[in-house]
Amino acid sequence: MTPSETAPAQPRTSIPGAQLERVPVLIFDQAGRMARQVARRVANLIEEGRTVGKPVVLGLPTGSTPIDVYKELIRMHRDEGLDLSGVVTFNLDEYYPVNPKSLQSYHRFMRENFFDYVNIPEENIHIPRGDLLPEDVEAYCRAYEHAIAEAGGLDLLLLGIGRSGHIGFNEPGSGPETRTRLILLDEITRKDAASDFFGEENVPRQAITMGVGTILDAREIILMATGEHKAPILRRAVEEEPNRSVTATYLQLHRNATFYVDRAAAGELTREKTPWLVRQVTWDKALAKRAVIWLSGKLDKAILRLEAADFYRHHLHELLHAYPTVDHLTREVFEDLRQRIRYRESLPARQRVILFSPHPDDDVISMGGMLDKLASNENDVTVAYMTNGSVAVFDGDVRRHLRFVSFSRHALALENDIGEKLEARKNRIFAFLDEKKPGAVDTEEIQQIKAHIRYAEAIAGIEVLGLGDENARFLDMPFYKTGTVRKDPIGEDDVQVVLDLLKEINPTHIFVAGDLSDPHGTHRMCYVAIREALKRYNSTRQAGGDGAQPPERPLVWLYRGAWQEWEIHRADVFIPLSKADLDRKIEAIFKHESQKDRAMFPGAYDEREFWERARDRNAATAAKLNKLGLPEFYAAEAFVTGYAL
Repeated sequence: MTPSETAPAQPRTSIPGAQLERVPVLIFDQAGRMARQVARRVANLIEEGRTVGKPVVLGLPTGSTPIDVYKELIRMHRDEGLDLSGVVTFNLDEYYPVNPKSLQSYHRFMRENFFDYVNIPEENIHIPRGDLLPEDVEAYCRAYEHAIAEAGGLDLLLLGIGRSGHIGFNEPGSGPETRTRLILLDEITRKDAASDFFGEENVPRQAITMGVGTILDAREIILMATGEHKAPILRRAVEEEPNRSVTATYLQLHRNATFYVDRAAAGELTREKTPWLVRQVTWDKALAKRAVIWLSGKLDKAILRLEAADFYRHHLHELLHAYPTVDHLTREVFEDLRQRIRYRESLPARQRVILFSPHPDDDVISMGGMLDKLASNENDVTVAYMTNGSVAVFDGDVRRHLRFVSFSRHALALENDIGEKLEARKNRIFAFLDEKKPGAVDTEEIQQIKAHIRYAEAIAGIEVLGLGDENARFLDMPFYKTGTVRKDPIGEDDVQVVLDLLKEINPTHIFVAGDLSDPHGTHRMCYVAIREALKRYNSTRQAGGDGAQPPERPLVWLYRGAWQEWEIHRADVFIPLSKADLDRKIEAIFKHESQKDRAMFPGAYDEREFWERARDRNAATAAKLNKLGLPEFYAAEAFVTGYAL
C-alpha cells in the first residue's frame, strides 16, 4: 500500500453512535476478555496456516498491554496444544542503543514474556537490534524490511498506542511513506519510559522501528489499548482525520484495521462520553445526571439556573420531555449531588476499617482527608501498605540514612564490635552504590534499607492524622519484590496475604485504589489481588463456615491515586475539606521525604510534586461542585462506594 493508493477513511461501522469513528472499534468491559479475544484471533490464524501448510507471519509489540495476550497464547500452547512451530515473528521496535540482555531491552522482554514458553523456532524470531554500530544501522534497517518481504509480508500485526499517538516508535511527524529506520524518541515517550530506566536521563534518545508504511502493508492490524490514560489519544486516533500529529490516525487508511479497547480507554469517544450527541438514548437517572452535569459545565451555568432553551439548543430535548418540567429534572440532579456530600458526622464511626495503599504514600496522597476523619471518628483503622516501595528510593537517601546511623553510634550504643561491623557494612554498601549502573538491581540489603525508609515515612505520615505504628501493616507482597520496575504477575501468595488480613480484621469498610491508570501498574496489580481475596472472603460469609457467625460483607470504597480524580457524575461520596484539613493532609504527604522535591517516578508531563497534585485535584473537585451550584468548599475528596470488585 502506498500513500497514493489510500484516501481518508469514512466511518466503517454499523454500531449505533459510532458514526464519528473512522476505524472499527470494539469495546470490552474487561481488559482480560479483550486479551483473550485477540489471542483467539491469533490462534485461529495459526491453525488456518497449519491447515494449508503456510507459515503465519506475525508482527508483535511490547509493553504492558500485550502481556495478557502472550499469557493466553502460552496457556493455549501448554493446555490446548496450540502449535507455533510454523510461526514467523517480526517485532516492531527496539531502543537504540541498548544491550539485548539489559533489563529494558525488548529482546529480553519478548523472551521473558513469550518466546521462552512457546515452540517458535529460534530462526523464525526477528527483533530489531539495538547493539549495532551507528554506521551499520541503515543497512540493517533495509535488511529488516527485506526479511519481512521474503517471509511473505505480515499476516497480522498487533499494535499498542503511545500517549503521543505513536504506533511502534513512529513519533508525531511520521507519515505513511516511512519504513524501518532509526528515529528520535518524543519527549512524552521518554518520560513514559523513565520508570523502566530509573530516570528519564537514562532513557535512550533513539529507537529502531518499523515505519508507518511497513505497518500499513500488513494484511490485518489489531491495535490494543487499555486504561484511562490512553482515552484522550485514542479518541484523536479514531475520530480525527489522518494527520502527522497522531501517527495512529493513519490506521484509518488500512482496509482491515480494528481497535480493541477496554471501556476505560474508550472513555473519551463521543459515543461513550456524550452518547446523546450521536444516537438516540434511553434516559435513565444516571444518564440524565451525566447529561445535566455536562450541560452545566458546557454553559458554565449552575444546575438550578439551567433553562429549557439550554437543553433544546444542545440536542437534549428528549431528556427534557422525559420529565414534567425542566425544574423537576434539574432539582432531581441537584439533590442527588447534594446528598452525596458527607460531613464527618455521617462517615463511619467506631468500625473496623482497612485502607489498602499500593505504595507507602498512596494513603495520604489520595485520601488523607478521609483518613483524618476516620481517625477522628474513633474507627479501628488498619493502613495496609501492600508494597514496600523500595524501587522509588534514590541511592542518595540510603547514603543519608546510613550516615545518620553512623554519626549516632554513640547515642544508639552501637560501639565496639557492633560499631565496627556497622561501619564495614556501610562502606561495603557505599562501594556498591559507587559502582552501580543506572537501572541495575540493588543488593537485597539495600532493597531492605530502601523499604525501611519508606516504612518509617509512612508511619510519620499517618501520625500527623492521629494514627500510629500500631495502625500500620506492611504486607510486602511477593509480586513486587523483584528489585526492578517490572513486577512478577499476581500469584497465589499475593492473594493469600490479602485474604489473611481480611480474615484477621473482619473489616466493615475497605478502601481500595481504583486508579487503574497508575503508570507503574502496581495499583492495577494490587486491585487484582484484593478482588480475588475479597471474592474468597465473601464466599466464607455466605457459607457460614463451622457454624460461627460469618463476617459482615465489607463495604468497598474506591479512591483515586495521584494521577486523577473521580468524575463528578461517577462519584458516590464527596468529603469536604477545610483549609485546616487540607493543610494536615499536605503535612502528612510531606513526611514522605524520599518522594519530596524530586520523586523517582513522578509520571510523564506533570512537573508538580505529589502534594501539589493532591492539593490542586482536591481544590478542583470543590470548584466543580461550586460551579454546579452546590455549597462552596475549600477542597474535596471523591469516592465511589458499593463497588463490586
